[in-house]
Amino acid sequence: MIRLFVNVDHVATIREARRTIEPSPLKAALLAEKAGAQGITIHLREDRRHIQDNDVRIIRKGISTPLNLEMAPTQEMVNLALEIQPYQVSLVPEKRQEITTEGGLDVCSQEKRLSEIGEKINGRGILFSLFIDPDAKQVDASKRIKADSIEINTGKYTELESAEEIEAELERIRKSAKRADEKGLKVFAGHGLNYENVKAIAAIPEIEELNIGHFIVGQAVYGGMENAVTEMIRSIKMGRGQQS
Repeated sequence: MIRLFVNVDHVATIREARRTIEPSPLKAALLAEKAGAQGITIHLREDRRHIQDNDVRIIRKGISTPLNLEMAPTQEMVNLALEIQPYQVSLVPEKRQEITTEGGLDVCSQEKRLSEIGEKINGRGILFSLFIDPDAKQVDASKRIKADSIEINTGKYTELESAEEIEAELERIRKSAKRADEKGLKVFAGHGLNYENVKAIAAIPEIEELNIGHFIVGQAVYGGMENAVTEMIRSIKMGRGQQS
């Protein structure tokens, strides 16, 4: 079974629209756990547009499953991660003007810097992951800097419309996942996944963890967090061929 880490960032997005105390990302995380999520993901952005520093501390202490902390590769974020000590740190690129993460890290162009960050993270017993596009060069660079895992960006795959383009992008993801696995990297995936498009990603045998947030939070508005997580787990199992 692929692990599902539920990202609760956009629960905080709703809260921050009024800068109040509800809805609570921690409560959403606990409901996701209750429904079967094996971990929680949060992205502390430099602009603090949704998750806040205190959320990281509260969620880290309040959940019973592992916490995956997504963050930009900056000294401020590294210092915070070393203080809070999540289960895993996932480095992602950030642009202040972007609506959401637009692509993977260019590991190739900053190997020395990312390697130094990785050493600090691993030195505290924290797993070190990199969010990258499905590209052989980025996979190889991730291995060179001694990352524990990669998370393959599925964003482009989820945005394509023609069957031919979708299949071509899926093949890129498959090849990257296989290459990473052969090099000893653990393979995760995420970005833009929903009940339907997740199935083809879940069918890739090397992928062992999915990070899914926006769609689950959106569905939770209609039917509740537990129902949304349960349905996502069902779709993942269908993709893996574990149930009809």
